[in-house]
Amino acid sequence: MNSIFDKGLEPTDANNATLTPLDFLARTASVYPEYPAVIHGATRRNWQQTYERCRRLASALADKGVGKGDTVAAMLPNIPPMLECHFGIPMLGAVLNALNTRLDAKAIAFMLEHGEAKVLIADREFGDVINEAVGMLDNPPQVIDVNDPEFSGAGTQVSDLDYDAFVASGDPAFDWQMPADEWDAISLCYTSGTTGNPKGVVYHHRGAYENAMGNQAVWSMGMHPVYLWTLPMFTAMAGVSPGPSPPLRVPMCACVR
Repeated sequence: MNSIFDKGLEPTDANNATLTPLDFLARTASVYPEYPAVIHGATRRNWQQTYERCRRLASALADKGVGKGDTVAAMLPNIPPMLECHFGIPMLGAVLNALNTRLDAKAIAFMLEHGEAKVLIADREFGDVINEAVGMLDNPPQVIDVNDPEFSGAGTQVSDLDYDAFVASGDPAFDWQMPADEWDAISLCYTSGTTGNPKGVVYHHRGAYENAMGNQAVWSMGMHPVYLWTLPMFTAMAGVSPGPSPPLRVPMCACVR
């Protein structure tokens, strides 16, 4: 039997919003656009600039045909493009697969094939292993090279497509969309495969949002914290227990920033 409270009190756009960490970036860029967001060597960017670069990345990926449910892999250390991938890729409804930079080509090739990666954004620091990995695939993803100015090594070029040029081609005002369902996938992670092939785990927007809020409370974060992020960002997402061979959906996610 319906109660009086079931009539005319349904969720609406005014009182119900999808939980997603994408909202964190959009709000911060709106409220604190001039506050520093990224410090990486000589690179300094505020939140408005970071937001615009994430939107440019989403726009450029959309022009490459990437859309909802597509996988975009990233083989990157803790550099600004990795941060941009965490937001720009989900802005399309696409799924970020942050690869373990310590693994060999065979394991990386398995993840790219199993996760059906459409695009791979990779730092030239890992060019040798990426070249070997994509060479094992019948249908390799489009590779986009990241040339980090703070990397002192020679690196190995994989693609003629440069990340900064790729981002620059995108629209800074790209009209990205919030996920229609907060249970939509936001990231795909893999174990290292020490007991067999790597095991995949899927995380959703709601879980990423809730875990980020939980971390903020546990760490007693105040306003405008400044901190050095040292944990590899792929590890923040990949700290999961082995599951069955098909990807396993779990109700939480390591903090996505």
